[in-house]
Amino acid sequence: MEIKGFGVEEWLNENEKSAQFDISQSTISSLTLGELLKFDSQNPTEQITKYLNTKLNYGWIEGSPEFKQLVSELYLRVDSKNVLQTNGATGGNFLALFSLLNPGDQIISLYPSYQQLYDIPKSLGVKVDNWGLREDLNWQPDIEQLKQLISPKTKMICLNNAQNPTGSLLKKPLLKQVVALAREVGAYILADEVYQPVDKVDQFPSIADLYEQGISVNSLSKTYSVPGLRIGWIATQSAKLADVFRKYRDYTMISGGVVNDTLACITLRNQQAILARNKKLVKRNHEILRKWVDSQEKVDIIMPEQVSTACIKLNIKMDDETFCQKLLDDTGVLLVPGNRFDMPGHARVGYCTDTETLKNGLQRLNEFLKQCQ
Repeated sequence: MEIKGFGVEEWLNENEKSAQFDISQSTISSLTLGELLKFDSQNPTEQITKYLNTKLNYGWIEGSPEFKQLVSELYLRVDSKNVLQTNGATGGNFLALFSLLNPGDQIISLYPSYQQLYDIPKSLGVKVDNWGLREDLNWQPDIEQLKQLISPKTKMICLNNAQNPTGSLLKKPLLKQVVALAREVGAYILADEVYQPVDKVDQFPSIADLYEQGISVNSLSKTYSVPGLRIGWIATQSAKLADVFRKYRDYTMISGGVVNDTLACITLRNQQAILARNKKLVKRNHEILRKWVDSQEKVDIIMPEQVSTACIKLNIKMDDETFCQKLLDDTGVLLVPGNRFDMPGHARVGYCTDTETLKNGLQRLNEFLKQCQ
């Protein structure tokens, strides 16, 4: 098995700890443990003390009944028994791809996108056709291209919605067209939905609700601001699909751990309060980013939806990798080069960090750009 290096992860692994102003990440400003517990109790110390007698065994293998129920309530058509806890969204994506794809299969993947969704299939000997995001369509794909790509041999369509790094959202009318095409040929649709918007979450079109062979993957890492829990899930309408995932999951993950499951349940029980906190931050930082780009001659952007990641276009002669490395070395500001997403000439901005870090990072980025041709 051969696989390409994971571009964005390799960049962050090498550089994120040395950054002074990290505006590269795709999480909405992370909560502290104390902040999370305070959503559930006015006395976080008392709250955590009651767990001191919790036995640190494997806990609930698929996720606790409370976790599975709370996740199922995020959907319209997913029963709690068809929810399986995973190690973040990356664990959910891997589980779906590992469980359903075989050498010689053919799939279609949104591209460029989260690298996992097309390079893991390639490593398994799967033929991958790219359904291209188009900058001239505001980072939307063309449904006519999908119609040309899909065939009775298509086993799966892989989506990232909202999309990383552009922050573009595949809206319900487009998704319904994708579902109709998939249904005609009996293809699965896997959607990494970890970047769900903070605004109007109840109106976010999950593929598991739209399609009987839809597979929704999500986690608490981005929209819910607790990436350190490493808790995600895979959800589907189909009990048959859930049983397939259940079998393969035994080879990839035993459990998420009792402490993390407990904290995940606290997060989900208090999701409305957490989303209200995050909605204010995203709205404020979204406007800061928009105004900053408007003031720049060497930067363009198609503004993202109310999600935690954005992609700027660099109108300079220097290649994006060199630019981002020099930016970090000279100013302490960290971005992700676009070529790490197969998007040369661009860079990912994690604008949903805390507001002061964003302001300071953009100010130093502004000064650095003035020196660039």
